[in-house]
Amino acid sequence: MILDTTQIGGCAPTAAICTRAIARDFTAGEQTLRVLHDINVDIRAGELTYLVGESGSGKTTLISIMCGILYPTEGDVRVFGTDIYALDDTALVNFRLENIGFIFQQYNLIPSIDAASNAAVPLIARGMDRREARERAVEMFAKLNIADQAAKLPNQLSGGQQQRVAIARALVHEPRLVVCDEPTAALDAKSGRRVMDLLREVAVAADRACIIVTHDNRIFDLADRILVLEDGRLTHDGTDLPKDH
Repeated sequence: MILDTTQIGGCAPTAAICTRAIARDFTAGEQTLRVLHDINVDIRAGELTYLVGESGSGKTTLISIMCGILYPTEGDVRVFGTDIYALDDTALVNFRLENIGFIFQQYNLIPSIDAASNAAVPLIARGMDRREARERAVEMFAKLNIADQAAKLPNQLSGGQQQRVAIARALVHEPRLVVCDEPTAALDAKSGRRVMDLLREVAVAADRACIIVTHDNRIFDLADRILVLEDGRLTHDGTDLPKDH
């Protein structure tokens, strides 16, 4: 069943992210394909929210729009009350830097610098002294059980270690919103639980929120809320998965 999205009201007072009538088109040659249809959702502060759905359902496109990476074709997005697509390019970059941490499915580590320097990038970009920034990064590494990997280059790390460096980079500046694309996909069950515990500790508070795109059924029980996308439409919003998933 498609959720009723005909009533587009104001954003909830507790919304970390508020989307109204979001649509997104992609053009290939002379064809235009609509991949998101009329998405209206509030991601509430203080909750760990999962976004699930089949490959190609629009999950990554939606979170990219929610956090200011990809412009919507139609609709509005507010993040902690800020209309992010009303900002100019410089203001939008600064807003993301101050407020949002990203964990990408492709880790996007800089190959020429070591792991601690990679994780320290958000702090250095905000003007922190490089030595202090690296120290903060190593403290985060300790929580992820990779403190002994701080001086290694990305190509010297396993896939799971690279993923934890990317997670540390997303959390090190204590953002108000953490957006994750498959953060446990390359991790064993124990490491995945450790990451999820850290995400809840760092990213879920009364003034913060975390949204996770995942297929990992090992961690579904940790969600406060689960959203389901099907063919670019929001079809479920609840505390657990519908029976047909």
